Amino acid sequence: MTDTSTTGRSVLITGGNRGIGLAIAQSFLANGDKVAVTYRSASELPAGILGVKADVTDEASVDAAFTEVEAAHGPVEVLVANAGITKDTLLMRMSEDDFTSVIDTNLTGAFRVIKRASKGMIRARKGRVVLISSVSGMFGAPGQINYSASKSGLVGIARSLTRELGGRGITANVIAPGFINTDMTAELTEATQKDYLTKVPAGRFAEASEVANVVRWIASDEAAYISGAIIPVDGGLGMGH
Repeated sequence: MTDTSTTGRSVLITGGNRGIGLAIAQSFLANGDKVAVTYRSASELPAGILGVKADVTDEASVDAAFTEVEAAHGPVEVLVANAGITKDTLLMRMSEDDFTSVIDTNLTGAFRVIKRASKGMIRARKGRVVLISSVSGMFGAPGQINYSASKSGLVGIARSLTRELGGRGITANVIAPGFINTDMTAELTEATQKDYLTKVPAGRFAEASEVANVVRWIASDEAAYISGAIIPVDGGLGMGH
């Protein structure tokens, strides 16, 4: 899936220091791109990946992170909005802070980084924006009203951005992963994992690299005519919904 015509670009992944975000960073790095990731708490990163501390809930922090990346790699040409948090609990127990903090990180945080990245993309008349959503954003999930709302909202951002900037060589797409093998899923009980697996036609959880490969492809020239799309990486769980 490597596209040699789109290598050496400045790529930024928010929340890219672990899990799916780190897998995405490694995929772009293997493709020959200049890769930077944002993180909130210090962590060791593979050689070749630039780590930049940033808080996507703070506009000044986002601007400082972009300034650092631009100085090292040039204007961001591929932005992957991946940073996100969960505060799961049922509606009647969910506080307003539980709701607004998840929205501010997952949805408004994506808005902040896209707005900052779009300046350089508009000047260059090219760019790729990839938003990492979730099957929960399409289906909903009990205990995840805040998370599902934030992930569903990314679809509206991508499609509105496509309407606004599609004529400037900028695409915006949404990736909707299903159940992925991560530290979080590893902590689930065996019974819970088996229950989840019964819902997945593929009969297994995905590896983070399988999401990363799709992200890399949708940001390539091969996918230049795709924008405003929702691409499921869920083993058939959502059937493309």
